[in-house]
Amino acid sequence: MNEVRFQTGFGKGKLPKGAIHGDLFCDNVLFSGPRVAGIIDFGFAATDFFAYDLAIAVNDWCIAAHSDGLVDDARMLVMVRAYHARRPLTDDERTQWTALLRAAALRFWLSRLYDLYLPRPGELTHAHDPLPFERILRARVAAPARALEL
Repeated sequence: MNEVRFQTGFGKGKLPKGAIHGDLFCDNVLFSGPRVAGIIDFGFAATDFFAYDLAIAVNDWCIAAHSDGLVDDARMLVMVRAYHARRPLTDDERTQWTALLRAAALRFWLSRLYDLYLPRPGELTHAHDPLPFERILRARVAAPARALEL
């Protein structure tokens, strides 16, 4: 896979950045009924592209059931439009959307491989299966690159 080569030039753009959660998966959001009651696990919080944080969330929250990593477009559009209503995405963010999804999938595939094969002694973390994010990345690479249309 030439994904590392593809990602080499990524991140040099002028995308808006600031504090992000960096791991906004379903299991890190607590609900009370239909409302968000809390967000946990800020271990990956950092300064990075805002849209990258959105891509991380989309790669977890918006996967079509039994699809080998394909995004459920209807779900993704609901999430992205809700985000866009609060913080409008720039043209550059929309143009880089496919690369952001790929970067998010690559990061979690590699970090899960690392945790599985090189566990840190004394860590209480659970090693997640890297295979789902390999599938997600492969699906992103196979999909034609396109700008996000809202």
